[in-house]
Amino acid sequence: MDPSPQNSSSAAGNGGLSTSASATPSPAPNPTSAVASAPVDEAKQNLNQVINSIDKTLGLLHQLYVTVSSFSVASQLPLLQRLNALVSELDAMQKMADKCDVQIPLEVVNLIDDGKNPDEFTKDVINSCVAKNQMTKGKTDAFKSLRKHLLEELDHAFPDEVDMYREIRSSAAVSQKLNSSESSLNFCKNPTFLLLS
Repeated sequence: MDPSPQNSSSAAGNGGLSTSASATPSPAPNPTSAVASAPVDEAKQNLNQVINSIDKTLGLLHQLYVTVSSFSVASQLPLLQRLNALVSELDAMQKMADKCDVQIPLEVVNLIDDGKNPDEFTKDVINSCVAKNQMTKGKTDAFKSLRKHLLEELDHAFPDEVDMYREIRSSAAVSQKLNSSESSLNFCKNPTFLLLS
């Protein structure tokens, strides 16, 4: 980082946009997916601009720290220029942040305020999902076992009706499998789908 005042004032003069974001070549747009990915690309670009602005603000804060830690009367003008650059960058960051729609759970913000790692929140959410998944799997297995037991008991009490039920179920499964395979074949044969994907 260059602590010279010319660098910081020119950084604030470009409206807070980082030159590194515009120097990165973007991939050639795909005409078939341009319509669907336009909002995603715009949101990603806005978020990247905010991230670049945060990086620039951190650099300006470091320059301010260096200037203030070795303050003398001669460094008053560079200090004022860096303060103005910081205010301009914070203003530009706020304007860019208004265009971003990022949802951050309140628990993550509280963890950061407490000085903890936000990855703990992710770990807790994943552990909670695993526990709920195991409970759901247990319930599913219990219902499968109940269904099997009921069919066995019904087979002893009403063998003819259970045989008809099994025939209906097997024919329904076969017809459903045929319908799904036909629809997937028609789906692949449709040229409009191939153009849109």
